[in-house]
Order: sequence, then C-alpha cells, then structure tokens
Amino acid sequence: MALLWYFEDYTLNELIGVLELDKLYSPLTLLGLEFGLFYGIIVLIVSQAPLFKELSSPQTDLLKKIDFNWFDIFFISFCAGFGEEILFRAGIQTWLGPWITSLFFIAIHGYFSITSFKKNALGLLLFPFILLLSFAYDAFGLWFCIAAHFAYDFLMFAMVLLENKERKRSKHNVKT
Repeated sequence: MALLWYFEDYTLNELIGVLELDKLYSPLTLLGLEFGLFYGIIVLIVSQAPLFKELSSPQTDLLKKIDFNWFDIFFISFCAGFGEEILFRAGIQTWLGPWITSLFFIAIHGYFSITSFKKNALGLLLFPFILLLSFAYDAFGLWFCIAAHFAYDFLMFAMVLLENKERKRSKHNVKT
C-alpha cells in the first residue's frame, strides 16, 4: 500500500478503499475459503506422487522443526494471506499484470529452480492457483484472494502440524 501511496499518489481514503472492507463479509469471501481448501487438497493429493516424495524445501524442513499449535498456524496463515495478497494483488499486479506477478510470486517462494526439475514441477503445480487468484482479484475482489490464500496455507500448515504430532507420537512409542 505504501507503494501505491508513493508511486500512484493515492490519498488515504483511496488506500483504505484498496482493502475493500465492505466486501469482507461477502459470499465471495466464503467462496475464496472453499477455493483455497479445494486447491490445497488437490496439491496434497498430487504431491503424494513419487515425483514429489523426496522433494523437500528449506521452508518445509524449517516448518517441521517448529512446534506449532493451532493458534500459530491460524495466525501465520492469516498474516501471510493478508499481507501477500495486498502486496501482490493490490500492489505489484497493478504494474506487472497477473502473469508476471504470478511468476514472480512462485519464484520468490522458491518453487522455480534451474537445477531441480522436481521443484519446477511443484512450481507448475502451484502456478495455476496463484494465476487464478490474480484473475480473481479483478473479478471477485481482494477478500476472495485473502481467504483463498489463508485457507490454502492453513491446510498446508495443518498437515505439517499433524505430521509433527505423529512423528513425536511414533518417537515416543519407540522409546517406551
């Protein structure tokens, strides 16, 4: 939003308008939650394919080491969804358009690599979701995108949390 204020000379009212607070409690926000969960489930299913089995990113390795609770994953998912969608959809996308912004989004999250075909495959799996969010921003608004991003991240973090609990339970059972 600061970029819009600085480069586009938005007034305070126009910056607040970017948040579309009147659309927060829209049915489109619920549709965004459903879309994020739906795409997250697809990613979870597809990522079980042998191609993705041994693929681990630094982010995933770090997440497995952190002892999250349900509040943590809710808070982190909301902050990521809210902050990144404002930055990318309401900010960067206004200058670069949906395609380049989506590629940039995937690239800075580490899902494109010149050395790893598997990372590129994961990037290609996530690219349609991000691109659809880019086009949905114009059609459905910012809160649809925030809700979808939140739901997707929440599902992914929840899976890490559940896997960590299972790993601890297995480790505890081996010791006793």
